[in-house]
Order: sequence, then structure tokens, then C-alpha cells
Amino acid sequence: MEEKDYYKILGVPRDATEDQIKKSYRKIAMQHHPDRNPGNKEAEEKFKIASEAYEVLRDPEKREIYNRYGIEGLKGTGFTGFRGFEDIFSSFGDIFEDFFGFGSTGRRRARAHPGADLRYDLKISFHESAFGKESEIEIPKNAVCESCNGSGAKPGTYPTHCPNCKGTGQVTRSQGFFAISTTCGQCRGEGNIIPHPCKECRGHGKVRKTKKIQVKIPPGVGTGSKLRIRGEGEEGEKGGPPGDLFVFIYVEPHDFFSREGDDIICQIPISFPQAVLGAEIEVPTLNGKRSLPIPKGIESGEVLRIKGEGFTRMRGHGRGDQIVQIIVKTPKNVTKRQEEILREFEELSERKVKGEDRWKGFFKAGN
Repeated sequence: MEEKDYYKILGVPRDATEDQIKKSYRKIAMQHHPDRNPGNKEAEEKFKIASEAYEVLRDPEKREIYNRYGIEGLKGTGFTGFRGFEDIFSSFGDIFEDFFGFGSTGRRRARAHPGADLRYDLKISFHESAFGKESEIEIPKNAVCESCNGSGAKPGTYPTHCPNCKGTGQVTRSQGFFAISTTCGQCRGEGNIIPHPCKECRGHGKVRKTKKIQVKIPPGVGTGSKLRIRGEGEEGEKGGPPGDLFVFIYVEPHDFFSREGDDIICQIPISFPQAVLGAEIEVPTLNGKRSLPIPKGIESGEVLRIKGEGFTRMRGHGRGDQIVQIIVKTPKNVTKRQEEILREFEELSERKVKGEDRWKGFFKAGN
């Protein structure tokens, strides 16, 4: 089967401007519009294919993909053409209104509007942010009224054409040689009114309900992370697509750990003898206790690193590390024997002698 050439269908060159493309489409669409060609299947098909061509060529991104890869390339964008005339009139209603004052069949068509996006703030623990979790949340949102199936009319009754505008959604008034059309104030441009509103939704066609949604939280998220769940926002209007749900993450602080990038930070106290002689200690991690060797002569404030015990890297591979800051604790209450040992240690320490000489030289220099 020969591939459709959208430029040929619209009769424009490949370097045609946006105005040229729109002007050509309007001419073809008006010629083959279904209201002008009732029952003519050939005209309907030409109208549809011209609308498809216009939808692609009017969009710079779709047009570039089509120029490079043809129709096959457009499949990757999710574009599959139009399902019917309703889609076409919803997308290009303004073009037909320029000529007819309405979209099709003698009345102004209500435009499809996407539903509003929703926000949900989710609080999780430090541990859950490190390893992820699946959480069920409840979202209050507008849903189609089950009593009237979204019509807004009391069961057993139906919306009727507005008597003020005869279902067109507009009222035309003559002023001299001019006729001015305005939105009907009685039906607000809908073309229909509801004489007997549904008691459940009061004629709105929607009711407020709470929906349970499963949210999969990936490991490594932090405060301020945003998860997008497509199609879980408010319902669209007039056949429009639903909005999306955005879940904002807040991570509760931990009593012992803190986070820096993909690393976990903690402080571990050790005794003065452990700092001098070195030791093997156990350190808590999110995965349990780990053995950590303390080198001889470590200073208070120095840090040691435990590889792979941090957060999952959301942009990259592997995990961060756990950084352990060593705090050497100075004993406040010592026994008499401990004091004797410390004094003996002080007398034998070469550091004290070198330190005294250095400071003496410092003061002699007049500083």
C-alpha cells in the first residue's frame, strides 16, 4: 500500500509555512465538510484524511518526525489519527466556526477539556525512602455520577434542547445590517438544559468520591521528589482526557541517620583508648549492624566510609555509602587509678615535649 503523502493531500510544498498549511486545509475541509456533503462517503474520507494531514503538519514536532521517518515514525508519538468527526471538530472547531458559526450539524460544539491535575502530599519514613515501598492512598476527586451516568438528568428523564437558542448554544440578534451572535445565557452555550436535575449530583453529572490508588515509591526518593500517575486526576470535560495525579514526597527525619546526596551520615562515639590503640566496633546501618575497623591514632571528627550502605542512586547505578564520623569521647569522671595511669602516659608522651618546645618558640618570636 502506498504511504500517504500529507503534503500532497493538502496540496502544499514541503517548505510550506504554517499559514499556507492552515489556509489549504480550511479550503479542503470546507469543500468536503460532512454538513455540506450528507451521505457522501468519499467526501467524508477526504475530510478525515485532510484533517489527519493538518494535525501532523501544523505541529512542528510531529512535522519534523514525519519529514524524517514518515508515518511509521509518528507511531512512536502516540498519534494514530482521528477516531471520528467528534475528535476533528473538538480539535479544529475554531476553523469551522469561522465559516459556519458552529462545528457541525447546526450547533456550536462544546470543546473537550482535559481534567485538572491533582496533588497529594505523602509522608514516608527514612527507611522507606531508602528502600521504596508500595503505598495505598485515598484521593478525593470528582467522578461520573452513577445515578444519571453523567447526564445530570434525573433517571428516566433526559436533557432537552434549550428553548432560548433552539439547541445551538448561541443567540443571534440583528442590529441594523449586522447580525451578532452571543453565547446563550440560559444554557451557557451548552445547547441543552436539564428540566429535572439528578438528585445525587444536582445536575452536574459528577459527584465527589474518594478513590484508593496504589502508589509505587521507588527506592532513593527524597523530600521534594515528585511522582506522576497519569490519568488519576480529575475527569475531563466533554470527552476530554483525565488529568494526572502528582504525589509529592516528604521524608521524616531519622533520629540517628541523616542524608547527603546518596550517602548516609552518622556519628559514632568511641573511647580515648580505642582512638589511641585502634579497635573493631559494630556500626548500625539500614541493613543491620556492620563491623568497622578503627585505625590507631584516629582523631575526633575524622570520617570512615562503609561502601554501598547508602541510598539507591536514582540517576545511575548502585548505592551511595555510609559515612561514619568518629567522635572521641573524653571521660569526665575517672578513678584515682585511671588518673595515675593518664599522668604516667602524659609523662611518657613525646607529643607533650614537642608541643611545649613548639609553643615556647612561638612566644619567643614575639607572636
